[in-house]
Amino acid sequence: MHLTRRTALALLGATIALPVQASENPVFSENGIAINGYDPVAYFTAGEPTEGSTDHSTEWNGSKWLFSNAENKTSFEATPEKFAPQYGGYCAYAVSKGYTASTQPDAWTIHEGKLYLNYNKAVRLLWSQDIPGHISSADGNWPDVLN
Repeated sequence: MHLTRRTALALLGATIALPVQASENPVFSENGIAINGYDPVAYFTAGEPTEGSTDHSTEWNGSKWLFSNAENKTSFEATPEKFAPQYGGYCAYAVSKGYTASTQPDAWTIHEGKLYLNYNKAVRLLWSQDIPGHISSADGNWPDVLN
């Protein structure tokens, strides 16, 4: 992989991202809305981040989840563990390193049928260098990083 100066600076900035104070909330949410208000099912069905709507919402795991349509809401309610991002929607790379960080909707990966979100696209690049290794580390840290 050839790093440009711009990419190297972005990666450097990404690695010094400030952790989020999790406050023991198992889901990354702001104002009670999970994962920046994006539809977790749409990552699987539409293959891209899709904003949810308060017209199609449900409560799960202590947060309000928004969906782009009623079908996605119904799918999530039937099997939320299938669609919810791993590590409560906190940055998967950060969890692999032992802390939590916020996420951006466009920094995502589906790996072996599971959704992983990252702090930004530069961090997603770091994550993609060893997804199985990072998952193993994150699984070992989760949910203890919430304390």
